[in-house]
Amino acid sequence: MVANGHDPAVQKRLDQIEAEIQSRTTFFLVAEEYLQMAHDRELADATLRKKVWHVETLAAPLHNRPINKITSAEILHLLKKVEASGRRETAKKLRGTLSGIFRLAAVTLRADNDPTYAIKGALLPVKVTNRAAITDEKAFGQFLRDLDAYTGAGVIKDALLFQILTMARPGEVRGAKQAEFDFEKKTWCIPAGRTKMRRDHIVPLSDQALELVKQNWISVEGVELVFPSLNSNRKWLSENAFNSALRRMGYTKDEVTAHGFRSTASTILNTRDYDSDVIEAALAHQDKNVMRRTYNRATYWDQRVILMQDWAELVGNLRLPEVVKRCQRLLPVFTVHGVSA
Repeated sequence: MVANGHDPAVQKRLDQIEAEIQSRTTFFLVAEEYLQMAHDRELADATLRKKVWHVETLAAPLHNRPINKITSAEILHLLKKVEASGRRETAKKLRGTLSGIFRLAAVTLRADNDPTYAIKGALLPVKVTNRAAITDEKAFGQFLRDLDAYTGAGVIKDALLFQILTMARPGEVRGAKQAEFDFEKKTWCIPAGRTKMRRDHIVPLSDQALELVKQNWISVEGVELVFPSLNSNRKWLSENAFNSALRRMGYTKDEVTAHGFRSTASTILNTRDYDSDVIEAALAHQDKNVMRRTYNRATYWDQRVILMQDWAELVGNLRLPEVVKRCQRLLPVFTVHGVSA
């Protein structure tokens, strides 16, 4: 080996690495490494749970198969069974998880390629169904009055209104922590780990939204959450807490969902001719153009501050009973001692 220009010590170490890798050649063993890497990258808990479900449950038929022997046809058969059950999106996401596992196997020399690549176009397209949302101003005003009259848990009622005012996603609100709020700057910084786009999102808070935070603030050591669970102020509200409240209010899943309030805000504000780019920035939608995205984040802050306060004022206006609105329109403006009334 020395005569051929090789270092025996280096070669010994390479042989040990190869032997270790070759001892872990089944699909499940590689998948375990993939899941550990996903955990180390600090992916969102919901994302990790789905990947674990993909590996442990849906991909169970592949567990004991040598990973370099698994074919594209074998994977397609597995995915088509999931697809046939009506879960097209699940089949698509399962393919993505499997692809990650095979790419890891390929770079560690336990597989020659990623067999999922060949079946990329073989799955049926996902049926896109928009989340139910109230987009008519009059109907939304009625919903806000129904929310005012809701007799369920106050923390859920306030959290729902806070979500509406901030245009945030339900999970972002349920996980909101005290440390994320700056009362002086009137901001809420949602950390990257809890946002869909995996980047920090700073929300300018309207006076109304800030007041809801203060009303629900618990100054007790160990309490971090602003809108905690009813069972423990150290646990999140359940994932279905908001939608369950909406059902108890009499709204069906085809009429409104918690996530749909983002569409409500977007539709009403766009209809009222607010700048669509500012609305998109407020919704934390990511522009596909990198340069434009960077520019938007730096430029639209002042406009977003105004937008969020305007939105809060509009929400307050829409929730007024119709009789009050009519009276406001009919009241004459007159002057008493020089003061308008």
